[in-house]
Amino acid sequence: MRHLLAPLSLSLLLAVTAARAQPVCEPCEQWNATQKPFQVFGNTYYVGVKGLSSVLITSPEGHVLIDGGLPQSAPKIAASVRALGFKVEDIKLILTSHAHFDHAGGIAALQEMSGALAVASPLAALAMANGEVGPNDPQYGAATAYPPVSDMRVAHNGEVIAAGPLAITAHFTPGHTPGGVSWSWKSCEGARCLNIVYADSLNPTSRDGFKFTASADYPNALADFETSFATLAALPCDIVLSAHPEFSDMWGKLAKPREAGKNPLLDAEGCRKYVSSARESLRKRIAAEQ
Repeated sequence: MRHLLAPLSLSLLLAVTAARAQPVCEPCEQWNATQKPFQVFGNTYYVGVKGLSSVLITSPEGHVLIDGGLPQSAPKIAASVRALGFKVEDIKLILTSHAHFDHAGGIAALQEMSGALAVASPLAALAMANGEVGPNDPQYGAATAYPPVSDMRVAHNGEVIAAGPLAITAHFTPGHTPGGVSWSWKSCEGARCLNIVYADSLNPTSRDGFKFTASADYPNALADFETSFATLAALPCDIVLSAHPEFSDMWGKLAKPREAGKNPLLDAEGCRKYVSSARESLRKRIAAEQ
């Protein structure tokens, strides 16, 4: 899926989005607080803002970025990439977890800066081309619109996306939204390599009136959640990062006293803990709906 829409300048992209009727986003200012970038492990770096993750995977032949935060996050993400000594122009691919405004909102601007190709699941790509989710999304009508993304390719479940020596695997994890994708790859420091997972959101958040237990627009929601839980729990997972960093307790892990020689984010049970928390949130939501 290439050149879905003609390229727009960054100023025009933001102006078009601002002109649309927008729901109020109360947590956006807090989410978009500036965060100093840091190395996660090996060639993997956190370049997102405080409340919205964005991850850079680097190589001498070009880099891969996962997620672009809010539209207003894009300049901060670019600044973090540069602060680490990398060039935004060397980003070859921008991968998407899901097509909500707080994760895909900055991708069009980051594309303009880098010339990168965006990669998303088929359903997410359709939403990103429109700059807003469709009726099958639990947050349809409540989620903010954002600048549409015009230059994309579609990823398939289990596909390995390559950029030079980098290889990142797509794992479809729908539920929170029908087009959700989690990503996994290996990063190495010398002979030591770790499995890193970027886990998509799995929380049952929706517009008013939507029921995950009985939705004509998204009838497979509960089955999708169960499939996604099984997928993430089964992945090789030494470090888990999540689209909202607090969902995988990233800040809590980094705040703990560090053991000499041990990466504070290393947690072989991290993905299973993430799934357990998401499963409990869904259980409470189902009980509330009934």
